[in-house]
Amino acid sequence: MQALSPKIRPLGKSALLVSPIAWGMWRFAGQPPAHAQALIEAALAVGITLFDTADIYGVDGPGFGSAEALLGEVLRAAPQLRARMVLATKGGIVPGVPYDSSADYLERALDASLERLGLDQVDLWQIHRPDLLAHPAEVAAALERMVASGKARAIGVSNFTPAQTAALQAHLPFALASTQPEFSALHTQPLWNGLIDQAMERDLAVLAWSPLGGGRIGRGGDALSALLDAKAAASGVSRTAAAYAWIMAHPARPIPIVGSQSPERIAEAAGAFAVQWTRAEWYALLEASTGEKLP
Repeated sequence: MQALSPKIRPLGKSALLVSPIAWGMWRFAGQPPAHAQALIEAALAVGITLFDTADIYGVDGPGFGSAEALLGEVLRAAPQLRARMVLATKGGIVPGVPYDSSADYLERALDASLERLGLDQVDLWQIHRPDLLAHPAEVAAALERMVASGKARAIGVSNFTPAQTAALQAHLPFALASTQPEFSALHTQPLWNGLIDQAMERDLAVLAWSPLGGGRIGRGGDALSALLDAKAAASGVSRTAAAYAWIMAHPARPIPIVGSQSPERIAEAAGAFAVQWTRAEWYALLEASTGEKLP
């Protein structure tokens, strides 16, 4: 089984060292614990060390918190796995509200996540979506206490605009480590809305969720898929590996979050490092995505 390359690197300005590809647990809940453990081990086997979950994952299946609870069950059965993982989780989405980033809620959300995971600390904790009714100073105070207490080693944001990230950072005594936008060859807004520019300016790790466009990249039948297939064939990898490589070719070094729940498809991610996009090829794919010629 091919391992990921190049080696681990810092997550933004934090002390965390992570793999250049992550594995996500959006569809992790509801699986037998033995299969869940096999998925984690499949990711570790190819060199993935960054694991992304959230308290909301599983809400449309077994229930709120169920993905974290399943991970906690796996870690209790195989505690040796924890030392090999950089574990990220998120909070702030409340079904029916829908967002709450009040200081009291965020701290309770982290405590609840730790209880489900059976841990005293997570490596990265992120606000899942911005709460427009929470002042960034209040949010920052809660995040500062999370780090000071040792319950979270680093802090990031998810689905924040660049302005929202800047407003929060202005009230924090430490640097945010990460920003987690939707980003793929089919969803290129972070290239145009300032988010990736801000990430390069502030040295924020970009954690790209839905890097296969919600699975649409795998369906084929269009100009973008044809370009991906040609590049994949020339590189001897799968179309999905070529799609991950396109994301990773950007100088911000985005980290795609692989969402597959198949050990074989997780292993395919390692093929991304066999792909070298030329400038002309990279821009051709961007044009196929937007449907517009660049000036």
